[in-house]
Amino acid sequence: MMRHVILLAAAEVAVRAGLSAAAPPVLHYNAPAANWNEALPVGNGRLGAMVFGTVNREHLSLNEDSIWSGEYHYTPSPQMREALPEVRRLLFAGDYAAAHALAEKTFAYPNDPRYGHYQPLADLWIDFPASVGVAAGNYRRELNLEEAVAETRFTQDGVQFTRTVFASAPAAVLVVRLTANKPGRITCAVELTRGRDALVQAEGPGRIVLTGSTPYGGVRFATVLEARADGGRVRVNGSRLQVEGADAVTLVLAAQSTLRHQDPLAIAREQAARSVAQPWEELRAAHVRDYQPLYRRVTLSLGPDPMGSVRTDERLARVKAGAGDPALAALFFQFGRYLLISSSRPDALPANLQGIWNDSYKPAWFSDYTININTQMNYWPAEPANLAELTEPLFALIEKLRPVGRQAARDRYGCRGWVLSTRTAPWATSELRGTASLLFNDAAAWLSLHLWDHYLFAPDGEFLAKRVYPVLKESAEFYLDFLVAEPKHGWLVAGPAGSPENKFKAPDGSSGALTMGPTMSQQIVRELFTACLVAGETLGADEPFRAELKARLAKLAPMQIGRHGQLQEWLEDFEEVEPQHRHVSHLFGLHPGTQISPRLTPELAAAARRTLERRGDGGTGWSKAWKINFWARLLDGDHAHKMLHELLAQSTLPNLFDNHPPFQIDGNFGATAGIAEMLLQSHLGELHLLPALPSAWPTGSVTGLRARGGFTVDLAWSDGKLTRATVRATAASRATLRWGERTRVLEFERGGAKTIEADFFTAPAP
Repeated sequence: MMRHVILLAAAEVAVRAGLSAAAPPVLHYNAPAANWNEALPVGNGRLGAMVFGTVNREHLSLNEDSIWSGEYHYTPSPQMREALPEVRRLLFAGDYAAAHALAEKTFAYPNDPRYGHYQPLADLWIDFPASVGVAAGNYRRELNLEEAVAETRFTQDGVQFTRTVFASAPAAVLVVRLTANKPGRITCAVELTRGRDALVQAEGPGRIVLTGSTPYGGVRFATVLEARADGGRVRVNGSRLQVEGADAVTLVLAAQSTLRHQDPLAIAREQAARSVAQPWEELRAAHVRDYQPLYRRVTLSLGPDPMGSVRTDERLARVKAGAGDPALAALFFQFGRYLLISSSRPDALPANLQGIWNDSYKPAWFSDYTININTQMNYWPAEPANLAELTEPLFALIEKLRPVGRQAARDRYGCRGWVLSTRTAPWATSELRGTASLLFNDAAAWLSLHLWDHYLFAPDGEFLAKRVYPVLKESAEFYLDFLVAEPKHGWLVAGPAGSPENKFKAPDGSSGALTMGPTMSQQIVRELFTACLVAGETLGADEPFRAELKARLAKLAPMQIGRHGQLQEWLEDFEEVEPQHRHVSHLFGLHPGTQISPRLTPELAAAARRTLERRGDGGTGWSKAWKINFWARLLDGDHAHKMLHELLAQSTLPNLFDNHPPFQIDGNFGATAGIAEMLLQSHLGELHLLPALPSAWPTGSVTGLRARGGFTVDLAWSDGKLTRATVRATAASRATLRWGERTRVLEFERGGAKTIEADFFTAPAP
């Protein structure tokens, strides 16, 4: 009889060796990017570029995460606090039109230009003699996810030219390497440009500098470009660098702003000078050494890849035409992890609506931190996909937001604690932008839960006491003051608020958005209070406060099932103005929340399923990505896979960026999280193995997924059935493993690992 539980040894080594032998994950194309949506992204968390790969005039669209217009500003809006009781009275009375009219006068205020936009840094252009662009053959443009390196290769006049681009985190610079396989064949002109608010000038034979500022307060910034030629020479030609007859050229670009440094030019000069003096091989090796330990934590194979040699854009076109491509799904998963590594390092700002990649001075939705779903979605894959430290920029922003959140709670609501609405920027402003129908009071609570989830994945008492619990408690204090009893049942409800961003048909025939106790708000409050209670109990802290939370928790308005069998979106069973709206906010309790599950709450799970059926499979890119996670939590792998296919077929650009439209990175991150949810779930206190495995992925393996409780899990399956799982524990602990309806318990020592084989769940317990 097979041994059911063995120590981590040969089996795991074989799995990892087999996976590592697979072809490296690469996006590749046979033509230059025709536009920004076809260019390839590189980034070091803070500094990024989109690489076009054009033969005769290479173009890199540059970004640095702190290049924002605007500045800190805060509007107390005391009229909101004054009107709040009357708006609530009107809503409870069912006079939605009057409540909305009053809210528009007192809650909303016009857009303020000081809020600002995320803006481009500059453009880097490399012009080659016209003849180089003639009859270029053997063209290949690629992004190697294994090394975080973009490369363009082609031949012309019997010479092979190679251009290599990466953004180095240890050197804090962008590096471009130009080479040819014959000496003296690199001749080019290099320049920096910016469409506005900047000046470019030369600073010596191998350096040009771009300095500028952004409007409405904003930042001052500096970009320094240094060139070093192997052979040939570099000289200044006006504000351009001229390279003549070189064997190879290394370009190093550094950028800084006053958001971090009082003298950004001095810092950028120092970083560029230090890096350009290093040998090219050392720059690249240091970059790869820094990046690969993050990337290689997780591997994913969804079976053989017969399409590996097919261009990425052609593979995507085939999926759009209806073809299946499991290996493309695996590549898409790893591309999401690559994007998070490239746009959210511990010393960076959080990934915004476009990560760090943006070519517009007035991008859609400011390319900001939209905190009624989008910013949160950016960080869903961080914990399960084994990139936990990349949440640090988000946590730093949360700490920065708390003071203004306290002001807003006091001035606008008359409450303790802290509160945020729909969006924010690096200035840590608390915005109520736009109409009152967009009012969302639950962003601070939702962000607080990210800290809690981080603790659940890696239990650490000091982190819980110092960083998690204070934020949770302060958010809970807001709701202790903000909740009111609704008159019909005496339930405690939060509001007024909208259900982002849908509207309902009121009984009087009007359409409305503001209500008391929308389902999403109630779910977030319940999730928050529960987390705060468990955290307090774990720490043995604040017993009177915990007692108050328990009492309020018991009185919260429950989730309700409506006339169509759907989960109600509002306290009343209203019809939606737009039944197939892209937001499905009231399923927060299904994902990322923990309040709805097929096993523990089957009636609510059935109502959630009915809700998704009525909403349909359409929507924008990020909406489809969220639906992957919803269906995974409903344990319906085939429908989760259908949503992944819809996302790739309908809402993915040629460079695999998510398309809202326009490009919005949350769809990439949401899809990566969704694939992880299909393979492993741990939100209900168990390690649920292959909970939503679709029939389209009959054979595969994954290593390095993380689970709550401090576990890391490797899985392998064949013919749709689990064949092997390895679980590693960071602390002495017990884990309940589930596969389908079967469960078994494993005991772990600190740092221990165990591998189970195919008959583990069917054989008698040891």
